[in-house]
Amino acid sequence: MVQISNKVFCDKFLIDLDIETKLLTNPYYDSPFLVIKNFLSESRCSKIVETVKKNQDAIDAKIRQKGEILLDEALDTTIRKTKLYDLDDKNAKIYEKSFLRHQKEIEDFFSVALTTSTKIQTLEYTKGCFYKQHSDDSNVLVKDNVIIGFLPVAPQRKVTSVLFTTSCNESNLINSFSGGELVFNYLYDENGKNITLKPQAGDMVLFLSNPYFTHEVLEVKSGYRLTLVQWHDALVN
Repeated sequence: MVQISNKVFCDKFLIDLDIETKLLTNPYYDSPFLVIKNFLSESRCSKIVETVKKNQDAIDAKIRQKGEILLDEALDTTIRKTKLYDLDDKNAKIYEKSFLRHQKEIEDFFSVALTTSTKIQTLEYTKGCFYKQHSDDSNVLVKDNVIIGFLPVAPQRKVTSVLFTTSCNESNLINSFSGGELVFNYLYDENGKNITLKPQAGDMVLFLSNPYFTHEVLEVKSGYRLTLVQWHDALVN
């Protein structure tokens, strides 16, 4: 393992690869990702959940198949099983207003200047839903069961943001879920365990979109997992 922040390490094979979209945060930070607590209030999160549950226009979220600027997508429920909704205008504006309040903090943390952002994706995970290991800006290249590199397919994705509107815990409280943890597959703590996050409603998790931050959503065991996801382009300082 190679240390990339005060408390986080990565797989050495990543350092040895020539990753075209490589970008890391300040190595003196405790972690290479940012968690903004109370990005939205718990009550606002509850209202978003209530609105989404009334929405009948969900589609099955797809996966990247190939392509560069315009991504072709395919439905493969062995890799990704989740529902995708459009966020209503009222809640989208509240979200965007909060994002603007935090933009400087985000830019300072990642040493970038944010430019454009994708449309907000509202992703619903119910019991049995998951998203297997993937990188947000690249497809993995494998030969003889060995990772030999990563092919950038969405280089405009520099920073990923995930806002949790429900809480990850083991209780059966309303607007919570068990399972469904966010796991970084190539990042480890000092004991060699994968970095695994269990955010609470209102928390936003932000991380770089490149292969160092390859991640997965573990299968939801019970409850209701709802997140608002965006990808952000940026100029690197």
